[in-house]
Amino acid sequence: MRGSLSGKILDKNGSPVIGANLVLQPDMHQVNTDKKGVFLFRNIIAGEYSITVSYIGFKTYQNTVLIEAAKNNTINITLEEEENALQQVIVYGKETKVDNLLDIQRSAMPVTVITKETIAQMGSRRLDEILKEQTGIAVVNDIGGGARAVGVQMQGFGSDYVMILIDGQPMVGRNSGNFDLSRISVSNIERIEIIKGASSCLFGSEALGGAINIVTRHGAFQPQALASFRYGSLNIVDATLEGETPFHHQRGSANISANYYRTDGFNTDPNFLSGGTTAPPYDDYTLQGRVRYRLTENGTLGASGRYALRQSFMKQIFGSNENQNSAGDSQDITDINLSVTYDHNFNNGLRSMSRYYLTRYVSDMSILWEESSSQASAEKFAQTLHRFEQQFSYSATANLKFTGGLGGNVEQMDNRDFNVPGGLWSSFGYLQGDWKISDKFEAVGGIRYDHHSSYGGKFNPSLGLQYHIIPKLTLKLAVGSGFKTPDYRQRYQIFMNPVANYLVIGTEVLRATLEEMKNNGQISEVRDYLVNQLDKNLKAEKSLSFNGGFTYSPTQNIKVDINGFYHNISNQINSIRVATGTNVRDIYTYQNLPKSFNTGLEMSASVTPFSGFDISAGYQYLVAKDRAVMDSISNGTGAYASIRDNTTGLFRKSKLSDYFGIENRSRHMANLRLAYNYTPWDITANVRVNYRGKYGFVDNNNNRFLDQYDIFVDGHFLVNAGIEKKLIKQRLSIQLTADNIMDYTDRLMPGQPGRVVLLGLKYRFYKE
Repeated sequence: MRGSLSGKILDKNGSPVIGANLVLQPDMHQVNTDKKGVFLFRNIIAGEYSITVSYIGFKTYQNTVLIEAAKNNTINITLEEEENALQQVIVYGKETKVDNLLDIQRSAMPVTVITKETIAQMGSRRLDEILKEQTGIAVVNDIGGGARAVGVQMQGFGSDYVMILIDGQPMVGRNSGNFDLSRISVSNIERIEIIKGASSCLFGSEALGGAINIVTRHGAFQPQALASFRYGSLNIVDATLEGETPFHHQRGSANISANYYRTDGFNTDPNFLSGGTTAPPYDDYTLQGRVRYRLTENGTLGASGRYALRQSFMKQIFGSNENQNSAGDSQDITDINLSVTYDHNFNNGLRSMSRYYLTRYVSDMSILWEESSSQASAEKFAQTLHRFEQQFSYSATANLKFTGGLGGNVEQMDNRDFNVPGGLWSSFGYLQGDWKISDKFEAVGGIRYDHHSSYGGKFNPSLGLQYHIIPKLTLKLAVGSGFKTPDYRQRYQIFMNPVANYLVIGTEVLRATLEEMKNNGQISEVRDYLVNQLDKNLKAEKSLSFNGGFTYSPTQNIKVDINGFYHNISNQINSIRVATGTNVRDIYTYQNLPKSFNTGLEMSASVTPFSGFDISAGYQYLVAKDRAVMDSISNGTGAYASIRDNTTGLFRKSKLSDYFGIENRSRHMANLRLAYNYTPWDITANVRVNYRGKYGFVDNNNNRFLDQYDIFVDGHFLVNAGIEKKLIKQRLSIQLTADNIMDYTDRLMPGQPGRVVLLGLKYRFYKE
C-alpha cells in the first residue's frame, strides 16, 4: 500500500524556502521545493520514515514522519537560520549512514569533507591528486620501497598509520606499508571524509594517525547515465561510464560505474635513467556498483562491489649502455571489495545494521635483467580479509545518542616464499556517545576494545568537546589514543630490492633467514646483539593525540579554522640495518623507537566576496622528531652525539639545532584556491596553488639523523587550473585542466610529473 507526502518549507518569517533539499530515509527519495516552497513525494510505500531538510544558511532539519496508505499526508516545516552554516557540508552531512551507523563527521578528531562538486571542479582523475591539495596532507614517494611505493602522509604520520576505507570498510594492499591512492578512480565518488588524529576508537589499529573514507554514490530517484572521456599529456586516457536507476516502484536503487585509465608514465631523472620511467606506465580498469532494496517497511538490504585491475611494465635503463644496464619491472595488481549490509529500524527507536565485508588484494611483481634474461626477483603477494560487524544506534533522548558495535576480522596472507597458516584474527567492540549538553556545549566520546591473536587486547578512548562561546565562535578540543599492531610485512615478509641492492626481513623470520643465508655463504657481517634484541620481538605501537582550536564565522561568507595538534607515539616501528651480505649490500629488519612525536598548527580560511566567487586557503606548520635522537644529542652520548661535516670530513659534537626531523616531513605546507562560477554562461573556472617546503630525503653523512649536511628536496610550488563550460541545458560539459603549469620536476620526486594538460567531454543522459 502506498501514500504521498506534501507540504511547505518556510523560514521564521513565513516566507517560502525555494530549492530546499528533502530526503526520505531509508529509501533515499529526494525532492526539492518549488517557487512557493512546496514539495511532494508521490507513490511512497506506507510506513515510518526519517525526513531530512537542508538548505544553505539554515540548520538541517531532521524528524520522523508517518505516511499512511491511500492518503495524501501533509506536513509544514519551518527552518531555523544557521549563522555558522558550512556550504560544503550542509547538503551532504546527514547522508553518511546508508551502510554505516557511525557518523564519521561526528568524530572527536578534526574532520574535513570534500564534496563531489569540488572533485568535479578540480578535474582530478585519481584519489591521490585530490588529497595532495588538502591542508596537512602530502602524497610522498617512499624511496626505500622502490619507485612504486607511493603513500599519503597526514599531520606527520606516514601512510602506514592512515587507514583507507571505502564506504566505511578498510581496504588492504600496501607496498612497503604505503597505500597507493592512485589505485582509486574518483568516478562514482559522492564525497571524501578525512579524519586527522588517532582514530583507532572508530576504526581499529591501522588508523593510528587518521582515516580517509571514500563514500561512493548511492540512491537514485530517476534513471540517468553519464559518459565522459579525457585525453592529454603522457597519452593519458580517462574514460568513464556511469548509470543509476530506481526499480520496483522506488523500493530499490542501483548505481554502477566503469572506468578505464592509462598513462605512459614519466621520467623525472633522465641523467640516471637514460631510458624508461621513474613512474610506471599502466592500464587501470575499475568496475564498481551498489544496489539497495527495501525488503519490508523497516528493513533494507544493500550490497556493493568493486573490482580493479592494474597492469604495468616499467623499463629502466641505468647510464648510457642500454644493452648492459636495463631492467624490466612488471606488476599486475588485482583489487576486489565486496560488502553486504542489512539495515533494520525497530519501533522503539533502535536501529541495527549487520555488515559483512570481503576484500582481496593480489600483487604479482617481477624484475628481469634484460642483458642476461635472468630474473632479479619475483614476488607474488596475496592478502584476503573477511570482516563481520554488527552495529546498533539508539537515541535515548533528543540530545543524547549512542552508537555501538561488535565484530571480528580474519586475515590471510601469502607469497611465494612464506604464508601464515590459519591467518591472523582479531576482534573488536566499540561505543560512541553524542551528547548535546546545552545549546552551547556538545560532547562526543567513545571507547573501543581491540583484541589481536598475537598482541592481546587494548582499549582506546577518545573525547571531543565543542563550546559555542558566541554564535560566531566555537571552541573545539579533542583527545584520543591509538593502537597499531605490526603488519604482515613487518613480521613475516622477505623483500628484495635488486635495483637498490638491499633486503628487508620480517622480525618473525629474522634469525632463521639470516642463519640460512649464513650457511649459504651469503653473509659477510651480522650485528648479533641486534638480532638477539629484535628477533620475534616487535611490539605494538601506541599514540596519544591532542587537537585543540576554534572556528570563527563572523558572517555566512567567511569562515576561519585554527587547530593545533600534538601526537605522542610510543614504540614507533622503523627499519634498521642488522647485517651485510656478500651479494646484497645491506640487510634490514624492523625495530621499535621508544618515543617520537608530531606537533604543529593548521589554519584554513574561506571567503565568498560575491556570489559565485570562492577563495580558500590553508597552511600547516609541522615538527616531527625522534626523541631518542634528541636525548642522545642533549646528553652528548650514543649514536647521535657527533656530526660529520661532509666538506671537511671532520666530526664535531652535535647540537639540537642540527637535527631537522624525520625524513620526508616538510616544516611548511600551504595551499590557495580561487574558484568562480559565472551562472549566465554556465562557466566554472578555478586556479589552485600548492606549496610544500623543503624536506629531508636521505642521511648523506651516515649520522643516522637529518642535519644540514644531508640531502634535501627543495621547497616548491605547484600551480593547477581548470575551466569547464556546460551546454545543452547542462547535459554536455567541456573541461580543460592543466596540472603543474610551471612544469616543476625534481629527480628526488620520482612520482611528480611535469605539466599535464587534458581536454575532456562529459554528457549526461536523463529525462526532463
